[in-house]
Amino acid sequence: MDLSGEFHKLQGVIDPQGLSRTCVTFQAKHLQYLHQALQCSDDAVLLLVLVPLASAGLLSQPLDCADVYNAGSNISGVYKIYPAGPTSPLYVYCDMETDGGKWTVFQRRMDGTVNFYRGWDQYKRGFGHAGGEYWLGLETIHILTLKQRYELRVDMEDFQGAKVHAKYSSFSISPQMVNAESDGYTLHVSGFEDGGAGDSLSYHSEQKFSTFDRDQDSNSGNCAVSYLGGFWYEDCHYVNPNGIYMWDTVNAQGVCWYHWKSNYYSMKAISMKIRPAV
Repeated sequence: MDLSGEFHKLQGVIDPQGLSRTCVTFQAKHLQYLHQALQCSDDAVLLLVLVPLASAGLLSQPLDCADVYNAGSNISGVYKIYPAGPTSPLYVYCDMETDGGKWTVFQRRMDGTVNFYRGWDQYKRGFGHAGGEYWLGLETIHILTLKQRYELRVDMEDFQGAKVHAKYSSFSISPQMVNAESDGYTLHVSGFEDGGAGDSLSYHSEQKFSTFDRDQDSNSGNCAVSYLGGFWYEDCHYVNPNGIYMWDTVNAQGVCWYHWKSNYYSMKAISMKIRPAV
């Protein structure tokens, strides 16, 4: 085998300009390794180089932030993932530091710059920007939880700087359904672990997602209209993370988590994030 020729082919395949920042350092190290291998005559050396390249994700795409972390990046920030396959990349915020990192953030509020009072189609496909406030999209969250088991963490902060969280060992959206939309993107969450916030989310488990233009809650009215958000409303909520961002709350319409601050306090920040369950 012409190892020199294979080296130049591989350089073309893993051009740093075409890679995410996650992989650039790893690529450089292994190109150097391959260059050193050119001094050898054993064809098996090439295989030994290609195997770690593939396992690091250089010859594939990361499914979620855990894959990004495992490929060598431990800095929180915006990364590209491919939950729906190589032709459908998405940008997400990855929390690589909290509680061991590897968290794929699917919901984030911190300054009120993005309007979360939106219709079904936008909640289905996602909106906002991964570097700021955003909603990843029901379909994407479903695809992720369809592929493997995930745990959920919800981090919260009030306007006085106090921080708490709630953690759940199991989180999924319509995990047995290929067409999750027909199932209403039903929430399944269990295994609560307290981090000071109390358990407000379990009340919403087994509920379908509701928006102002698709009412699927258990209330005789429309909870999304009454509380100005989109969520897995029951009758109606103990959690309203997608409510109106405000510095005060009127009738539970703000960004609420009942068992921490009641429904009459709107939080400064909240983020919902998932990672593969151990």
